[in-house]
Amino acid sequence: MRRAPSLLGLIWPFIVVVLIQTAIAGFSIYTLSAVRAYVGGESHWSKGQKNAIHFLGLYAETRNDSYFQAYQEALAVPLADRQGRLALELPEPDFEAAKRAFVAGGNHPDDVGGMVWLLHHFGEVSYLREAVRHWKAGDEIILELERLGNEIRATVARGGATPAAIAAWKTEIFRLNRQLAPLAEAFSASLGEGSRFIKNLLIAANVVTAALLILLAFWRTDKLLSQRQAAERALNAERERARITLASIGQAVICTNNCGLVDYMNAAAERLIGRRSAEVAGAPLSLLFGIADEATGKDCMALVDGIVSGRAAETDSGPCRLRRPDGTSVTVSLAGRPLQVDGRPAGAVIVFHDMTREREFIDRLSWQASHDSLTDLSNRRDFETRLENELGRLAPEGYGHSLIYLDLDQFKVVNDTCGHAAGDELLREISACLRRHIRASDILARLGGDEFGIVLVDCGPDEAQAIAERLRRGVEELDFLWNGRRFSTSASIGLVHVADPGTSLEETLRSADIACYMAKEKGRNRVQVHRPSDTEVQARFGEMDWVRRLRAALEEDRFCLFAQEIAAVGAYGRDGAHIEVLLRLRDEEGRLVPPNSFIPAAERYGLMPQIDRWVVRRTFATLAERAGQLVSMQVAACAINLSGATFNDESFVGFVRDEFTAHGIAPDLICFEITETAAIADMASAIRFMDALRGLGCRFALDDFGAGMSSFAYLKHLPVDYLKIDGGFVKDMLDDPIDRAMVQMISHIGKVMGKRTIAEFAETDAIVEALRDIGVDFVQGYAIARPIPFDAATVLKGGHDISRRRVA
Repeated sequence: MRRAPSLLGLIWPFIVVVLIQTAIAGFSIYTLSAVRAYVGGESHWSKGQKNAIHFLGLYAETRNDSYFQAYQEALAVPLADRQGRLALELPEPDFEAAKRAFVAGGNHPDDVGGMVWLLHHFGEVSYLREAVRHWKAGDEIILELERLGNEIRATVARGGATPAAIAAWKTEIFRLNRQLAPLAEAFSASLGEGSRFIKNLLIAANVVTAALLILLAFWRTDKLLSQRQAAERALNAERERARITLASIGQAVICTNNCGLVDYMNAAAERLIGRRSAEVAGAPLSLLFGIADEATGKDCMALVDGIVSGRAAETDSGPCRLRRPDGTSVTVSLAGRPLQVDGRPAGAVIVFHDMTREREFIDRLSWQASHDSLTDLSNRRDFETRLENELGRLAPEGYGHSLIYLDLDQFKVVNDTCGHAAGDELLREISACLRRHIRASDILARLGGDEFGIVLVDCGPDEAQAIAERLRRGVEELDFLWNGRRFSTSASIGLVHVADPGTSLEETLRSADIACYMAKEKGRNRVQVHRPSDTEVQARFGEMDWVRRLRAALEEDRFCLFAQEIAAVGAYGRDGAHIEVLLRLRDEEGRLVPPNSFIPAAERYGLMPQIDRWVVRRTFATLAERAGQLVSMQVAACAINLSGATFNDESFVGFVRDEFTAHGIAPDLICFEITETAAIADMASAIRFMDALRGLGCRFALDDFGAGMSSFAYLKHLPVDYLKIDGGFVKDMLDDPIDRAMVQMISHIGKVMGKRTIAEFAETDAIVEALRDIGVDFVQGYAIARPIPFDAATVLKGGHDISRRRVA
């Protein structure tokens, strides 16, 4: 354990393991390659003898010399293999002659070495011996075939090829062929058996060898681990003694390695630097602190570097200011000693004595509680506290205060393309820019992320707007450069003036937030002044309140489903109930809220994809419950409305597929309804989305059809099954001939294109009768059925058929 082990002394067993395993694997591969070569040689041998018999028969019948030449070429293959075998059977085997013969027998030159080696060394092994026996028997017949060929050749040359001789030759050729065929098959079978036997034998040998080598590796590794554990126990004991000694010292002690990276800090050093030892392990000292002479302000980091590098034998300094990572400083005295092992620098021990610990510690905690560490600005909590104080001292006769919310535009681009370090640097530069453009009495804070807040104390509306515009221009003119890339910057600014002493903090903050949001929505890089009388502001207040209420409704599951039945004109409805699922919301007091009250806010603020998923999940669950119960009428077709925002939800198709699987719903039961305006707004996305769901088996209806100006031009491109005629045409069609003509035209277009039509807003029997006369396929409205709550027990009439119903 005390002797430094050599690398070879540690790893030689593993080298032996690898070499032995490599040798065994090489032997196995070489042997199997030789057996494979014999299997290939057998195919050449069999093909040669078959071709020889075939061409000899043709020659005997036709006396064409080309057939005799082909016969000789084919026969040369088994004869060459025979010569190779005979060369190896000599008392002194002629290996070179055997190799030449095997090459002449059609074997690859790279394989013949292995063939010679295998036959010479393992020729007497049972399976190979049996194969050689069949080979020799086949060679005797090959020799007979050669003699027969020579005889035929000689007889033909003499002109004695009589019909009787030819018949006798063919008989003899057929006899030899019958004798050769089973021998070739037996030879091949013996080789196959031998190949499998050798493979299994080599596998067993490899497994046994691998097991032995694994045991050897385990033994050696266990020995090394035991030695290492003993050394680690001794080292840990030494280290623990050193740590306990250092921890008991009241001074701050920092130990570094020979590269100047932190190796250890005791508890006092952790308190002094403000970082834990585990967090800064491996970090350079320059990231932990800076040191300067308290009297002159001269940087003393060179003194620390001299200790770490070993250039200074020992160092003691007078009072210094130690600068911490958070920007605060403390007065300390410094002492350091380098560590050397075998005459080489191995690190250093640096000791600080905190001379003003209590005072600096309290100041640092106070500063961190009220400031943002990145920008040194006030944080949100301090900002809101100071703003509330300023609002509390508002006087009716004063100028009032103004609040600015500033949000950087496209800040995410810098973070995503250059990393958070670039984003942090941009925030620091923005902070410096904002400081330059506000008054000394104003309050500037970073509220979080890329949002900043500014309180303009005792500042009238006009002056506040001028300052806000100056801030906007200052951010726009900021030249931010990172790693050679230049970025343009801009900000959306919301400005609210507060002069009423009764204005609350929450109302002021919300007003500024709304104004900032509107500035972004109107194109960014602008100042939006909050004016409570603006109808747009009032609408936005209402929408933002709805966003909060909708999120709460999703969390508390306060949405509910209603169903309105659809009647078929004809036999379409006789297979069950046709319904459309309608969404309702129960407010905090349990009252039903219609969708037109909350859908606009949900669409504007991106909540519709979540709501669409809730509707699909709840509808599928209800349909599955109804299918498993005895209800008055099962649903034959169910329409579900989807918003345009869901088209761009790439995971929605997978979500629907999973819901079909989870609830066992047939896809052709579901018909998704999309509005014509949403489909036309993004045709490519709509078609891609519809094709994906139609691929699952779902159907589609185009809602509010006829409301758009380009309906017929786009219709031929949209893969829909139903056209839902806009209710604005239906409700007045009895009084307005133009509306009736529009309904007739849409119905006609639907029939021409093979799409069924649905007319909504069928509020009276007279309208239903008119729609039947026009030829609309389905009707929906209060004349058919009113919406009712939809659950597993809902009673549906279903099977509506008004094809013969007449209006009284």
